[in-house]
Amino acid sequence: MPDHPIDAQADARVLLRRARGPAGRGSLRKLMRRRSTIAFLMTLPLITLIVVLLVYPMGYAIHLSMLDRHLTRFVGLDNFALVISRSSFWRVLYQTSLFTIAAVTVKAIIGFVMALLMHNIPAKGQRWWRGMLLVPWVIPPSMSGLAWRQLFDPSYSPFNWILEHLGMHSIFWLGDTDWARFCVIVVTIWFGAPFFMIMCLAWLKSVPEEIYEAASIDGANGWQRLRYVTLPLMRNALAITMLFSTIGGFTGFTIVYVLTGGGPLGTTQVLATAAFFLSIMAGNFPLGSSVSLFMLPVLAIAATLILRGIAKRGSHA
Repeated sequence: MPDHPIDAQADARVLLRRARGPAGRGSLRKLMRRRSTIAFLMTLPLITLIVVLLVYPMGYAIHLSMLDRHLTRFVGLDNFALVISRSSFWRVLYQTSLFTIAAVTVKAIIGFVMALLMHNIPAKGQRWWRGMLLVPWVIPPSMSGLAWRQLFDPSYSPFNWILEHLGMHSIFWLGDTDWARFCVIVVTIWFGAPFFMIMCLAWLKSVPEEIYEAASIDGANGWQRLRYVTLPLMRNALAITMLFSTIGGFTGFTIVYVLTGGGPLGTTQVLATAAFFLSIMAGNFPLGSSVSLFMLPVLAIAATLILRGIAKRGSHA
């Protein structure tokens, strides 16, 4: 006897699902079990955030840099050619490089020395000192800039008061070109040195004590342990920290804007403040975008050199 037609149709649907379903579900399960798929799904929110906050503004800046001042006509690379032809741009690029290189070098030295001193302090007192030394880095740069601007004020500067009591002439700190540059570098170092300190200190804490004990057994003194053990182990950490600091130095805006406003006579102007004054204050958004985009190749070269050095040292290790 043949089965009932309805039962036959139901059996056919079941057989069809068995034939098609497991293969599709199995392939989906295999795809979801892959580590690359799981990693992609876990990083998808971050990728989306980067696209929204970084890629889109960068693309829009590139689009703006290729328009005329009235944003109505496509001019290609004319704005970049105009920027390069101006001597003021090369002065701003020189000043940005000067501030960044000087500040990063001194910050690395001060931060490394502070980390060594902090590492040798007993753990009980180390927390207090660590918190105190991190204060400059925690304070917002705008507040730090305002405080330092008052300290450098020619009328009631405490630095000038000390100089006068020592029988020396007072200094027009932010009005003289050389001293204004010096002040910008000093404030940048004051703000960024704690970052180097905490990064170096974290790396020092991760170095096994057995390495230093073995060096001491071999007869190495304190300077030799520092030179042949600590510095080689910390080179990569210092390089990464210097890369972050270099990026922050080239893109830095707040300290220069609050402290000097780019003066006197533009001698403390950097790429970020120059782009701001051209685009926001002067209303020339394409030219300001062109100036800001010049940071990309410089930072790309610096990042490539530093990361290549890290990779080379890792391959030889």
